[in-house]
Amino acid sequence: MKKFLLVFMCIALCIVLAGCSASYKDQQSTKEIGNKLSDGQPTPTDIDYSLERYNLIRRAYWVNGQREKAAAVICPVQKPLGYIVLFTEGGSVVGRFVVDGKVSCLNSFLTPDSTSLEGTWLPDVDGSYGTNDDGIFFFTPDGKYIEWTGIYLYSDIPFEVDNPVVTYKEG
Repeated sequence: MKKFLLVFMCIALCIVLAGCSASYKDQQSTKEIGNKLSDGQPTPTDIDYSLERYNLIRRAYWVNGQREKAAAVICPVQKPLGYIVLFTEGGSVVGRFVVDGKVSCLNSFLTPDSTSLEGTWLPDVDGSYGTNDDGIFFFTPDGKYIEWTGIYLYSDIPFEVDNPVVTYKEG
């Protein structure tokens, strides 16, 4: 019985080790493929201007009551126009807007969310700490600011979405 148990344990150990070895090989292969693709398609280093940072600067002024400064921020590149439809959880259309530039995440920041060398938390540009709601913000061509924390559809081509109609019958 002891021999059988010993043989069984050896076989089980071999299976476990073979599985770990295969898993390690898979991880290494995946890492090598990722490196190969990154080398073949490197991160662009010739982007001269960030529309994300442009939006963040405008938002910093806007939400802190300095709307004139927000409107005066100059963008040296041609901003694209986008089109967005905002939906409720149930699918109803809340609004349709033209987007001036791009849609940005409320949790994008101009500075890193981190601590300083002394170990103290660094505030955001408005002096506050913490995170924002999960959602988006954007500006319209006439300078209006909109935040949204719900479902949306965005494109760089104009489109129409009919208001969905929900009907039901009592059983």
